[in-house]
Amino acid sequence: MNYKEDKDGNLILEDGRVIPAERRQRAEVYSRVVGYLRPVEQWNDGKQAEFADRKTYTTKPAVHA
Repeated sequence: MNYKEDKDGNLILEDGRVIPAERRQRAEVYSRVVGYLRPVEQWNDGKQAEFADRKTYTTKPAVHA
């Protein structure tokens, strides 16, 4: 779902609903770097910049015969 953030930190969803800033909750994102999982926020600046440039893909589940 797409959204925009206004100057007060409220989220405005594409369907027009508004989520007030005081109801939002920060999400901690984990990803694998150098063989183990750790919060992206704890990565060094170079790895964080690399993470922002990564592309993610979704694949269909395998069909077992």
